Amino acid sequence: MSQRHLLRGVLQPAARFSHLPVFRTPLQTRLASTEIKLEGVYDNEFNRQRLAVKKHAAESADLWPVILAGLNAWNLWNEHWEHWEHMPPLEERIQYPYMNIRTKKFFWGDGDK
Repeated sequence: MSQRHLLRGVLQPAARFSHLPVFRTPLQTRLASTEIKLEGVYDNEFNRQRLAVKKHAAESADLWPVILAGLNAWNLWNEHWEHWEHMPPLEERIQYPYMNIRTKKFFWGDGDK
């Protein structure tokens, strides 16, 4: 039995129920551009509440990455300046010979001015 026949045997029974919102695959629901409308026996309080929760979760899920990125940036900013507080000023630091090694002149000048 070929792979196509196996897939057909799995997908055809599922296709009978694909018009129902409960039996849609995640890809089908992701690609659907219209809002799910409950009709007939599927239009009950439980399913309406479930759809409302899903809608709210989808709307609030977009906000979390922004909040986490902002907290991360704020934390990194504070850690950076806490680190610089215990260091001596730039003018008082020792210039070792291995620092600022230049083997080629910059095209705008020597780079030390």
